[in-house]
Amino acid sequence: MAGLQPTSPAPESLTVHQASRVVEIVFSDGAAFSIPFELMRVYSPSAEVQGHGPGQEVLQTGKREVDMVEVQAVGNYAIQPTFSDGHESGIYSWDYLYFLGSQQDQLWQDYTTRLQAAGLDRDMAMPSKSAAACSPH
Repeated sequence: MAGLQPTSPAPESLTVHQASRVVEIVFSDGAAFSIPFELMRVYSPSAEVQGHGPGQEVLQTGKREVDMVEVQAVGNYAIQPTFSDGHESGIYSWDYLYFLGSQQDQLWQDYTTRLQAAGLDRDMAMPSKSAAACSPH
């Protein structure tokens, strides 16, 4: 099994390019993608980013310069990167990496649209958790 779906293409190579901040991945169906660390970080599949259900997503900012400091294999179906901002809870299945690579133009558009709607900029620092917890509602 390549990913979570039995018919998913298997990765043939995966290379982390620190200087250009991309993960290059080539799949058995011939698809090849260069996925920026920033895109991976803002679309992390973790509950910290995705929430625990629809509408609970946490819009990520300040991730343009994020680095990937470590990558762990998760079985034969995924990787778990550790990013320079300390985020390490996202498990990226081969299916999800294929999705990020194949849909990255639309994902970037969706991300910038959500930032604009929230009045945020992708380079703004994330609000601290304690500041968010103390803000008036």
